[in-house]
Amino acid sequence: MATVLPYLAFLIGGGLALAGFISSPLALVLGFILAGFGLVPRQLNPGQLAKRLLAVAIVLLGFGIQLDVALAITGDALGLIVVSIVLTLVLGLLLGKWLGLETATAHLIGSGTAICGGSAIAAVGPAIRARSDQMALALAVVFILNAIALLVFPIVGRLLELDQVTFGLWSAIAIHDTSSVVGAAEAYGDEALVVATTAKLARALWIVPVALVSAWVFARSQKHKSTTKMVVPWFIGGFIASAGIASYWPEQEALFSLLFAMGKQLLVFCLFLIGLSLTLQRIRAAGFKPLLLAVMLWLIIAIGSLVWLTTNV
Repeated sequence: MATVLPYLAFLIGGGLALAGFISSPLALVLGFILAGFGLVPRQLNPGQLAKRLLAVAIVLLGFGIQLDVALAITGDALGLIVVSIVLTLVLGLLLGKWLGLETATAHLIGSGTAICGGSAIAAVGPAIRARSDQMALALAVVFILNAIALLVFPIVGRLLELDQVTFGLWSAIAIHDTSSVVGAAEAYGDEALVVATTAKLARALWIVPVALVSAWVFARSQKHKSTTKMVVPWFIGGFIASAGIASYWPEQEALFSLLFAMGKQLLVFCLFLIGLSLTLQRIRAAGFKPLLLAVMLWLIIAIGSLVWLTTNV
């Protein structure tokens, strides 16, 4: 019975998430609770599975987006996106030095905060030849803040009575990973979800120039050349393609609406899986100084972008 219980708990929790009986934040909390009680099937790697399914979910979400509207929304916030990325990277290095962190660790945390969390860390890490423990540390602190943001942002948005567009842009700029961005926006509303997903994936394209510049700077400072090739997430192209299809074949709106709804429910299931991979041991392993750096960067960007959006959008 003890060996069957984790599978039963997983099936029930996953079923609730896929069927739409629980929200994105609740799915994350449910997964965390099950992980805390050791109710995760041994053969399951929830973090890896979530990463794969999330890519599919994002492509499906593209069918709910009109490209002309999306480009207009993203273009309006382009200046804020660029400034926030550059500012976060610079502050990450300066504050990291002040805290006494290794330069590579500070830069990885800054990159994850500036662009798209784990994906940015995974791309920048090899480019600067970061050690595996440095990458694991950066991933851990970003993962913890992602979980917090997913729960806190919708609450703050409603308290401040933010409109759907403002909340979507704020989520895309101030939350790290794409999964938590779309999860928080999905809990806020469909329009916020469309805005947040579009803006976040536009932001994710900055992985390429940031990784290239990082590799060049670290190679000069460390007297070696990085030979590791970068990998740009394939779902960015898939998202653009599905949005293009939905925009140019409006007569298939019923089908695209169905695909969009499937993407939303798959996203909730992904957040349940992410909760399953978040344990107290992982939180403790993150350490105080890296977590402090991540929190400082996060608060600066979250508060600064919110002030800008509420006064300019």
